Amino acid sequence: MNNIPNISFDSSEKTTDIEFLRISELFERVEENPNHDPLKPHRITFFALLIVTEGEGMHQVDLENYLLKKGSVLKIAKGQVHAFQENLSYDGYLVVFTEDFVLKFFSKSTIDFISHLYNYHISDPMVEGSNFNESFLALIAQELNYENTYAQRNIIAKMLELYLLKLERVSHLAISTKRNTEQYPLFFQFKNLVEERYMDTRNVKDYAEYMSVSAKQLNAVVQNFTLNTAKHFIDEYVVLEIKRAILSTNNSLKEIAYELGFDQYNPTS
Repeated sequence: MNNIPNISFDSSEKTTDIEFLRISELFERVEENPNHDPLKPHRITFFALLIVTEGEGMHQVDLENYLLKKGSVLKIAKGQVHAFQENLSYDGYLVVFTEDFVLKFFSKSTIDFISHLYNYHISDPMVEGSNFNESFLALIAQELNYENTYAQRNIIAKMLELYLLKLERVSHLAISTKRNTEQYPLFFQFKNLVEERYMDTRNVKDYAEYMSVSAKQLNAVVQNFTLNTAKHFIDEYVVLEIKRAILSTNNSLKEIAYELGFDQYNPTS
């Protein structure tokens, strides 16, 4: 059913987990190899930062339109659906990197802070007012052009890690010290399970059984991070997937509902 293409990490530089490229370069690649249309909604299987350095325009993330201008940073998480506008009126850079890169090079404490990458359901992807974008891009460019490549990937990773932490501080999305960050693994496991199995079940007890915890414990974990119940989290994700499907297919609402697991609809009737 899902007509939204999944876009995997693909670097022209043959790197396997991180790349920096100008937005204009992205569209040049598409012209050379038009297998993917960035103007149409597509789901990414990696993380991306869209850093605008000049001009202004719109960018869509999960059906929401965001006005971008010089200094804007849009954080797009693994699993989110986004699309560029036609007649692009801004330029800047895309920083794309995989989850493996994050887990390999970032500290656990940093991962606890960079909430949007793993918890985009409850955070705003847009960051405005950062005054360190240009210095970050300049440092990255300098490192990439450095002839001595010893430990280069580690150095770039630490630059990116620091940049993401500073973005979190600007956007006031740092995790409250009152939250139990020891529960992060359980929350991430639940989030990932919902994304994988929402068409099979929307029952909190089922997810609790998958995770070998009680439904009461699962609710407590989810409320710790979202201030809502596990059932609310599941329902909100299903609604988001329905909206994504409506955007990407000509199927009727009944057909979409059936294909998303609402089996009360009979497609032969």
